[in-house]
Amino acid sequence: MSRSNQRSHEQRLQKLISQAGIASRRKAEEMIKQNRVKVNGKTATIGQKADPKRDKISIDGQPIQLEQNLIYYRLHKPRGYITAVSDDRDRPVVVDLLPEITQRIYPVGRLDYDSEGVLLLTNDGELAYQLTHPSFQVPRTYHVKVKGDIKSAALRKLQEGVELDDGVAHAVHTERLQPTPGGHTWIEIVLTEGRNREVRRMCDAVGHPVQRLKRIRYANLHVEDLYPGEYRKLSEKDLKELRSFIHLPVNAPVRAKKTS
Repeated sequence: MSRSNQRSHEQRLQKLISQAGIASRRKAEEMIKQNRVKVNGKTATIGQKADPKRDKISIDGQPIQLEQNLIYYRLHKPRGYITAVSDDRDRPVVVDLLPEITQRIYPVGRLDYDSEGVLLLTNDGELAYQLTHPSFQVPRTYHVKVKGDIKSAALRKLQEGVELDDGVAHAVHTERLQPTPGGHTWIEIVLTEGRNREVRRMCDAVGHPVQRLKRIRYANLHVEDLYPGEYRKLSEKDLKELRSFIHLPVNAPVRAKKTS
């Protein structure tokens, strides 16, 4: 094989590590910076590429498996769980809710400790990267109980944009759902990005702190049929629709390239 043909199969290390379901691209870059990644026995560097068919890649001395069975699960995350695979404070993490799954999987996106709702878990690093990248604007729909009687002006402000410490944030849709007996209000908010505690900070900015938050939909995934803590494997139909949100070919392997 010519050198040019060999190079055509090369991909960046962080992408290969992500495809293997080891970590996100960002975490993979951190591993490379920490000198934990080797290619053919030599310490890797940022920006380095490798051929998955020819090169041997290892992390912490353990070879990684680049070809694997990709799995996808939809979880109804309860409150009181960290959206992570581990926690340095020994709090419950979402993967604890899937003890029967022996393959390494990790959650896609953010859903904080006090929030509940739909969460995707997978070992498909490329799909996870695409879903969470801001450029794809994947919609996330939340039902939020806020303090007080929120008015239409505040809902408009959420759509027009509120200033947060990491920049302006705005909803693509807001809707008043119903008041509660305690004088508070349930609203619906749709965002297309996933900043840390974004819904809570936005509601704080318009003077209506969040009392309860539930993500009812992420792209096409929902939790209508799941109790908190329950999970279900994605069907082929679910996966096909999910890929359509990020414009991926319906039949191509990802790694190769309102409720009632």
